[in-house]
Amino acid sequence: MLDKIKTVGVVFKPDDTTLIKNYNQILEILKRYDIELLLEKNSAKLLNKTGLDFDRLCKNCDFLLSIGGDGTIISTARKAYGYDIPILGINFGKLGFLVDIVQDEFESFIKDMKIKNYKIDKRMMLQLTQNKERFYSFNDIVICKKSMKGLVDISAKIQSKKFNHYRGDGVIISTPTGSTAYNLSCGGPVVYPLGCGIIVTPISAHSLTQRPVVLPQSFELEFENCGKEDVLVILDGQEVKELNIGETIFISQAPKKARLIHKTEKNYFDSLNKKLRWGDYDR
Repeated sequence: MLDKIKTVGVVFKPDDTTLIKNYNQILEILKRYDIELLLEKNSAKLLNKTGLDFDRLCKNCDFLLSIGGDGTIISTARKAYGYDIPILGINFGKLGFLVDIVQDEFESFIKDMKIKNYKIDKRMMLQLTQNKERFYSFNDIVICKKSMKGLVDISAKIQSKKFNHYRGDGVIISTPTGSTAYNLSCGGPVVYPLGCGIIVTPISAHSLTQRPVVLPQSFELEFENCGKEDVLVILDGQEVKELNIGETIFISQAPKKARLIHKTEKNYFDSLNKKLRWGDYDR
């Protein structure tokens, strides 16, 4: 639980002017519960106001409020890595897996937060190390080709020992939370999001013997570009790096976890039933 709920840092879905009309309503609700609102710099521009850069925002608020959908909260969680700050999402998109509070429920949930009727989930994140720089991912890290032609040729090792060799359109390295994203569409498994494990799923593999695998979270994976062309490394579908010919990257569990604020009654399997229609059949 949070020690105090006095100041919230607000992050809007980037460049989405349709959310501006919701700002005043959110502001009024927060005022009623004596919560000060601070705007992130880019979000403030949408409202012609002055905001704080992300670093100062995280250092000056008790929790973050992500306004948009799953993509916004994923981006916020990645940027907030290292600050150990909880994130609350309000859903203005389609039904998602991460954001379970819609606008009409916002005031009642803030009231619940004030009486400590909520929970904070801790979600595993991934750490990418490239040329001694470290980057973080909430959902997944995808190694893929730049264009439709050709194949990626990726050698994979675990703890410096040969693990696999991927030839195809690419490979997805996913967290349990990200298992219902790109991983799922490529035939990977659904893994309970509060669990730990590193999911490795080939994308359109050249060999039919290649299959997804779930590895212990303690493993460090090493991927080398053995092909004849540079390939892309994409974090959460939002941040793009390049993996040059002969270059190696390392992927492991991040030392810290993301913290997401949810209703106490949130049930992950309800989301699966609604989103994936589990258990539905034609009568």
